[in-house]
Amino acid sequence: STNLPHSSPIEPAVARDIATLRQALSSNLHEYPQKIVRERYLIVLSGLPGTGKSHFANELSQRIPVLIVGSDRMRKALVAKPKYNPAEHTRVFSDCHLLIEDLLKEGYRVVFDATNLTEGFRHTLYDIAENTETPLSIIWFTAPIDVVRRRLDARAAGLSIDSHSDADWQIHCRLRPGEEPINRPHLIVDSSQDISPLVDQVVRMVNLASG
Repeated sequence: STNLPHSSPIEPAVARDIATLRQALSSNLHEYPQKIVRERYLIVLSGLPGTGKSHFANELSQRIPVLIVGSDRMRKALVAKPKYNPAEHTRVFSDCHLLIEDLLKEGYRVVFDATNLTEGFRHTLYDIAENTETPLSIIWFTAPIDVVRRRLDARAAGLSIDSHSDADWQIHCRLRPGEEPINRPHLIVDSSQDISPLVDQVVRMVNLASG
């Protein structure tokens, strides 16, 4: 069903934000296969910067049709020069949540690629999945600290081509103490290992839900 109501009316400024985010996703929306039966599914990625979330999302998208809503990419669509302050953070995530809810109502499979470090942030996504009657998978990402630092140093040096993130080692260290355990069943990916078996597992889960 595509006519599930929003919990409250959307303000004009927010509606403009959502339109901007849709424009940022427009090429991906056009590429999404129209002939397959759309079966909504939400995959929430969780983990500190440098733990391999975006790489996993990209690998998954090579296997099955999914729309990747990446908070870093969406932030840069909304804000030309991000400040990464609390007000901007709230705006970006609120907008992403509304966009995800809309996409799920339209029947898309969505991967939310963001740190999603606290149960408070994740709970909003749990509610969206429940309200839209969407199957939900949560994946927690980790990697040895030396691997993470090496990746983030490469990113800071401009050697990482598949990332919209500006997070560096300092930001990783600042965020680390705030990471909270996931209180629901979830998959764990150590991205320093071969991720293929976990990609295969998620593909099977999504296909199973699609019947």
